[in-house]
Amino acid sequence: MKKKLPKFKTDKEIKDFMKNDISDYINAENFIPVTFEFKKKDKTITLRLPSSLLDALKASAKKEGINYQKIIRNLIESFVKHKKAA
Repeated sequence: MKKKLPKFKTDKEIKDFMKNDISDYINAENFIPVTFEFKKKDKTITLRLPSSLLDALKASAKKEGINYQKIIRNLIESFVKHKKAA
């Protein structure tokens, strides 16, 4: 029988949970896509946005389960790739 993973509040709860047999929890519903970023982020910029736009970005990021700054970075990267391809 496949089970849904419980929500954990602390690392200790996860560690204690992992001491048990977790084979019933291994199913596609319990996996989420993960991306890794290997390039060092060595520059900082300041960007002024209307509050409404920033709020919308934050809401989208929360829905995607990522940081809103990563959404902004992804949008910039997509724009640059698109311009290079054109």
